[in-house]
Amino acid sequence: MKQSQLFSKSSKKLSEAEASKNAQFLIRGGFIDKSSAGVYTLLPMGLRVLEKINAIIREEINAIGGQELLMPTLIQKKYWEKAGRWDVDVIFKTSSSITKEDKQDFEYGLGWTHEEVITAIATRFINSYKDLPKSVYQIQTKFRAEARPQGGLLRGREFSMKDLYSFHESKKDLNEYYEKVIDAYHKIFKRLSLKALLTETGGGAFTTERTHEFQVLNPAGEDTVFYCSKCNFCQNQEIYDPKEHKNCNGQIESARAIEVGNVFRLGTKFSEAYSLNFLNKQGERKPVIMGSYGIGPTRVLGTIAEVFNDEYGLIWPDAVAPFNVHLIGLTGKNSEKIEKAAESLYEKLISLGIEVLYDNRDLSAGEKLNDADLIGIPNRVVISEKTLSKNKLEIKKRNEKGSKLVDEKELLAMLKK
Repeated sequence: MKQSQLFSKSSKKLSEAEASKNAQFLIRGGFIDKSSAGVYTLLPMGLRVLEKINAIIREEINAIGGQELLMPTLIQKKYWEKAGRWDVDVIFKTSSSITKEDKQDFEYGLGWTHEEVITAIATRFINSYKDLPKSVYQIQTKFRAEARPQGGLLRGREFSMKDLYSFHESKKDLNEYYEKVIDAYHKIFKRLSLKALLTETGGGAFTTERTHEFQVLNPAGEDTVFYCSKCNFCQNQEIYDPKEHKNCNGQIESARAIEVGNVFRLGTKFSEAYSLNFLNKQGERKPVIMGSYGIGPTRVLGTIAEVFNDEYGLIWPDAVAPFNVHLIGLTGKNSEKIEKAAESLYEKLISLGIEVLYDNRDLSAGEKLNDADLIGIPNRVVISEKTLSKNKLEIKKRNEKGSKLVDEKELLAMLKK
């Protein structure tokens, strides 16, 4: 992609309406645009990042047997009523009058979660123990009527969610899959370069058992967690009990954290509401036992931006960066020669399958280099009069201070690793 053709542009201005680092840098860097409170447009570079996050999630969830589907966002009132969730505070409600023959009013709630819909669907396909276990997931837009959306992409009214649902004949089977999802989540967050702590929390209205969240320590987080400096002990503030920290002499510390995922034992609440039953091996009809597991890809995007930055801008991890290389031609007296060399390298990088953003704009060196720091692509490659005079290229890692001169062969070897 040539930067002169990029739809968005960077901005030097800080938004007074946005206090969080992720919102400031993502807006200024041209990754997102704010439409209204808690509602953002993902611009082309932001979407590239989100798609890479989604690809990692898909790979790991597919690996544990998850089958992807896509459920509707517009959910009729009857679904919410059946499980007693039509009057919850977070639901956006809408209605449409049909003015033809029946003049009937249809009421809908925009999907903030999908337990009701998936359970209703499952009644068509699960009838016997032979149909179990099953797991399905989607990556889809969700809507929640947050009274005070804040933190940029960390808490919005419209956001992306990966929600996975599993169906089981026994608690034992559910617990085994629950652990598989936890393992998959650890792999996902490791690939995303996020250190996410597996955190015990309460079961809410669905279960008396402990459930788990994945929390990334960061001052921008809304939650407070208590964690051990040596072992894996970590609990959310709502259930924290220091007596449960055993067999370790590590220091308990507390910190703010961002929740990036959760795993939840739903039990039989929804299967009972929707008569989702199965015949077991003894011929008895039993309610299906369910699990629910979430990751918010847009929140993950915001978390990565919140964690990986410095005073100059974003520092994208390799796995999710919008491009792998930011190629910059610093024109001077030999502008034509520099442009020719940059164009040649640009075409060569593309032919090798390397994702590159080529800054071919007619701007000063300072403007181009400042934009490169703000956008945060992992590798910055500069062609200038100085580098051409030595038959070299300058490469700098965004997360390192120093740069070095290399020849083209060395550069390509570095980028193909």
